[in-house]
Amino acid sequence: MSSADLLLHPIRLRVLRCFLGDRALTTTELRQELADVPVASLYRHVARLVKGGVLAVVSERQVRGAVERTYVLRTSAATVNPKDVADMTPDQHRQAFLAFIAGLVGDFDRYLAGGDVDLYRDGVSYNMAGMWLDEDERRELAREIITVLQPRLANAPKAGRKRWVLGTVVLPGDDAPRPRRGRAKKADRER
Repeated sequence: MSSADLLLHPIRLRVLRCFLGDRALTTTELRQELADVPVASLYRHVARLVKGGVLAVVSERQVRGAVERTYVLRTSAATVNPKDVADMTPDQHRQAFLAFIAGLVGDFDRYLAGGDVDLYRDGVSYNMAGMWLDEDERRELAREIITVLQPRLANAPKAGRKRWVLGTVVLPGDDAPRPRRGRAKKADRER
């Protein structure tokens, strides 16, 4: 199974999202967070992620005659390798992107369902920005984002810290500049 096939399945993506932020979870805890996923299906997807080296067992304990395992995410194995990305068809990219977006929608729905919603107080945001960059400037922006995020990604859980999920999408826009509204040339306005 390719890394793309392993990681870009909608349920497995949801499982991986639960582990973001250096979390250690049992399948019981995963079931609580993914209550809409059938138990047998969840166990099957966790087993595939373990077999693929993406989840690692860090502890085991006996619970009423069964073995309860605690898993962590192996972040180095939780990425689609460049060859698999290059081999994906446009439809496979579309499906992967839809799974990614569906995960964000699910997270936002869970936030809204919690009640007492105040985006400003809770630090929740979503926005888009457009900018004109040449290829060197785009690479510089990517490096700057990594430089800002890297130390924070290494933060361990502790009192006073809350787990946050940051999702990013970077897409090229149209190359042709368009006149801004209200600034059309006089000749254009008179037509």
